[in-house]
Amino acid sequence: MRAAVVDNEKIVEKNIEKPILRGKGALIKVLGCGLCGSDIVKFKHKIANNNAVLGHEIVGEIVEINSQTEFKVGDKIVMGHHYPCFKCVYCKGENYSMCSVFKSSNIIPGGFAEYIVADENHLKQTVFKVPDNLDDQEASFLEPLSCCIRAVRRAELKPSSKVLVLGLGSIGFLMGQALKSFGHEVVGADLSEERLELAKKHGFDYTVKSSNLVEKSALEIKKVTQKEGVDAVFMTSGSEKTFELCLKSIRNGGTILVFSSVPEDRFGFSNNDIYYRELKILGSYSPSPADIAQSMEFLKTGRVQVKGISVEYSLNEVQQAIDDTLGHKIFKAYIKI
Repeated sequence: MRAAVVDNEKIVEKNIEKPILRGKGALIKVLGCGLCGSDIVKFKHKIANNNAVLGHEIVGEIVEINSQTEFKVGDKIVMGHHYPCFKCVYCKGENYSMCSVFKSSNIIPGGFAEYIVADENHLKQTVFKVPDNLDDQEASFLEPLSCCIRAVRRAELKPSSKVLVLGLGSIGFLMGQALKSFGHEVVGADLSEERLELAKKHGFDYTVKSSNLVEKSALEIKKVTQKEGVDAVFMTSGSEKTFELCLKSIRNGGTILVFSSVPEDRFGFSNNDIYYRELKILGSYSPSPADIAQSMEFLKTGRVQVKGISVEYSLNEVQQAIDDTLGHKIFKAYIKI
C-alpha cells in the first residue's frame, strides 16, 4: 500500500506492507488525516525514526472488523489514537496521558497511509461514527479539539473566567473555541492580522496584535480586565518570546496552562514569580476518552466551527504540507488519501 514515510531529511511516498488485522479490532481504509504540529516536531527534531509513518488525526472507513462493538464494515469513522488502562496510579490521578498503556497504544502504522489497524480498545474508547452534518475535514479535528478540551478541564477555571490564548495557530484557534464552549471570556493574541480576524469570526471576545513591545501588548490585554490582568493564560504558541507577555498579562493568583513545547528547554517561569504571585502553572498534553467524546459533541452540534480552515494535500505532498505550514503559508493541512 502507499504511505508517506520519514526518509532522513524528508518525507516521501513509498509502497509498504499493508497491515493485517490480527485478533479483535478493525482494518480501516484511511480517507484523510490532518497534519498535527506534533507530527512536524517529530519530523523536524528527528524524534521519528526512518521509515516511520506519522499522522493520527484520522478519518476512515471500516473495511474489515472482528469486534464486540456495534461498528460494522462500511462505517465512516473518526478516532483518537491512544487509550489508557484506567487502573494505574496515573489513571487514578486522572493523568491519563502519563499511563504506560496510553503511551504504548497506537494505530498501525500511522495515518499517512492507505490502511491502518485499530484494536478493540480503540473501537470501545476512541472511535466514533462521522455524523452526516460533518465533512471529512471537519471530522478530522476530533482529536486536536479533544486535546484542547482536556486542557480546559485540567485548568479548573472559575465560571466566566477571562482567559488569554497566546498564539492563534490551529491549536490556539481550537483552544479559544473550547474555552468559549465552557462559558469563558476569551482574548486571543497573535502577530498575524489574518489569524486575529479568523478568531474574531469564530467568537473570540477580544483580539490583540502582539508585538515586540511587550509592555504595549500587555497593556492592551489588561484593558479588557479592568487593569487587573487575565484570570488565566493558555500558552499555545511554542515560542519562548511569549513567557514575558504571559507574566505581564496575568493577574496575581492566576493560572498558566502550558500547551506547547519550546525549542530550548531552559526557558520557563522563575521560582519567585510563582511564589510571590501565587501563580498556578500546569501542563496538558493529550486527551482521555471522555474528552474525545466531548469533542465529538462540540463538533456535531456546531459549538466549535472548523469548516473551511484546512487546506487539502495529497499523500505525496506531505512534505510540501509541512513546509507550507512552517512557512506560514497555510493555517492547517489535511492529507487526503
